[in-house]
Amino acid sequence: MTAINDVTDYALDGDVGVITLNSPPVNALSWRVRDGIALGVAHALADAAAKSIVLICDGRTFIAGADISELGGPQKGANLLEVMNGMEEATKPVVAAIHGTALGGGLEVALTCHYRVAVPSAKCGLPEVALGLLPGAGGTQRLPRIVGAERALELLTSGRHVPAKDCFAMGLIDELVEEGKLRDGAVAFARKIIAEGRPLKRVRDLSEKMEAARGHPEIFADFRKANVRKFRGFLAPEYNIRCVEAAVNLPFDEGIATERKLFMELITGPQSAAQRYAFFAERQANKIPDVPDDTPLIDVRSVGVIGAGTMGGGIAMNFVNVGIPVTLIEVKQEALDRGLGVIRKNYQRTAARGGITAADVETRMGLITSSLDINALGAVDMVIEAVFERMDIKKDIFGKLDAICKPGAILASNTSYLNVDEIAASTMRPEAVIGTHFFSPANVMKLLEIVRGAKTSKTVIATCMKLAKKINKVAALVGVCPGFVGNRMLSQRQREANALVMEGALPWDVDRVLYDFGFPMGPFAMSDLAGLDVGWSKETSTSSTLREVLCEMDRRGQKTGGGFYDYDDNRVARPSPVAEKIIQDFRIQAGVTPRAISDEEILERCLYPMVNEGAKILDEGMAIRASDVDVIWENGYGWPVYRGGPMFWGDQVGLGRILDKMKAWEGAMGEVYKPAARLERLVAEGKPLVGS
Repeated sequence: MTAINDVTDYALDGDVGVITLNSPPVNALSWRVRDGIALGVAHALADAAAKSIVLICDGRTFIAGADISELGGPQKGANLLEVMNGMEEATKPVVAAIHGTALGGGLEVALTCHYRVAVPSAKCGLPEVALGLLPGAGGTQRLPRIVGAERALELLTSGRHVPAKDCFAMGLIDELVEEGKLRDGAVAFARKIIAEGRPLKRVRDLSEKMEAARGHPEIFADFRKANVRKFRGFLAPEYNIRCVEAAVNLPFDEGIATERKLFMELITGPQSAAQRYAFFAERQANKIPDVPDDTPLIDVRSVGVIGAGTMGGGIAMNFVNVGIPVTLIEVKQEALDRGLGVIRKNYQRTAARGGITAADVETRMGLITSSLDINALGAVDMVIEAVFERMDIKKDIFGKLDAICKPGAILASNTSYLNVDEIAASTMRPEAVIGTHFFSPANVMKLLEIVRGAKTSKTVIATCMKLAKKINKVAALVGVCPGFVGNRMLSQRQREANALVMEGALPWDVDRVLYDFGFPMGPFAMSDLAGLDVGWSKETSTSSTLREVLCEMDRRGQKTGGGFYDYDDNRVARPSPVAEKIIQDFRIQAGVTPRAISDEEILERCLYPMVNEGAKILDEGMAIRASDVDVIWENGYGWPVYRGGPMFWGDQVGLGRILDKMKAWEGAMGEVYKPAARLERLVAEGKPLVGS
């Protein structure tokens, strides 16, 4: 074996030259790896005994993508395009041997090899779109040539990781080899192609798979139309589509030039910067400064969920989805049966779409044990309470759990704003109590706010953070304060939205501005969707707010056909003259003369106070990092990821501008607009929120 450089070795296996990369943890395409490939190929070509070449990786994966830390930085080492061209132009056949994942630049490297083999467990994909990018090393031009334009469109714009068996079926992989014997299988394949006299198959020269798309621009128009909602606001999907159009309609080198031009536009633009920031922020959120990586963990093998409603049922599904049995508790059999029925219907719907099998439905339902007796939770490792947001009810439940649950069990409350320390005080083990704020629907939404109480143990925190990842949630640790991080900031937006309506805007004006910014819907449309009567009581309603009046009129949102909007039978919204008349009446009653309000003011009034509140949250230590705040808003509240979260966005807008506006509003409208001390300090020091 010959060391090519510090991450690359070369060995001759009979008449096959084997280049082995070993750059932990995922063999990312750092400059050392690029150099290693270039030098290794040159060495193999110079080795007269080698008739063919295998490129393989040690460790748990093939090349899993670019070294993201190098993106946008100065070029170092061999140029990737030149390295790949060197392989593609090699005079001996080069075989990529794939295990683990061949993603992004890793798959692009494999596509410049003449052949590709993989073990069945491997996956391939071009996920650059998730970083606001497109494959910039020929991926958009080679992929359509090997799988066809329509399949390439789907793979490039979804970033999907495709199982090896599917890759084989579509021609992306030339042969599947036995699991655990990749090297032997790849070497045998390399010998076979020499023995059979197979040609040096350069993907760039293939055209057959693209013929069906030539002269048919409707293929691209239809694809855009079918995905218009999914791609709304994002540049990268559209740029990927344009690259496939170029692959179909232009010679290879011209297509490469198009790809390069569009790649540079994306990587130097604000969207990719925001999406790359979001990528790292999500990973950073798992790091808790005072909770070491070696903190002992609780082995959570069983979970109890109290409450079989929409939230409790969704929470239960998260655990049984990953094989953790759940004991589901309710106070009435009717509620329990209804909850179990909803869970089954959810699974059956997924099975009907092909997401799981009918057998999977039964397996998951079989992991749920239901009971009307809270004492059934005595042996579980963790209990999550998901009942009404009333402190007296929660304290009563936790008092009972304290007496019932085994020592060491985690006692968690799915509260969205109540004081976790007060809940913990109803037990004799406050160190075991933690908040786990799931977002509705809990079986779908990615975010989990984990609320650290004053006495919550580090073991419980570390366990919950790791468990969140296991159940496929994005977790962020927050402190105890009203509304925690997400809802506390949301209340600022809601206050301003309602104030703007009183001043002269209409609900659909506010919703339109926020929708155009990138949110899935505005605050009034969201209220109609959730139901205006959530938390409303007919007995205590006083007609003092717009919401109360609407509920008193039985206009409770989409479910009743009217709320802030009117809805047809398909729940399509249109501005409601009824709601507009109520708003006008409230203005008259308050002595308000409505004024014209610009879209710019609506956006600033709704979002600047959120940024300011985020700064206050950081001042108080309720979030660890500004990036954690952004993770919460992107994953739980629909903040558009291509804008990087409210803290990141605030830096882009300019903290000085936001501070000036907050001061002006404070002077004109009162103390609720008082600037955060951190905001004033950062402006004075010329520093950003993110990283401060």
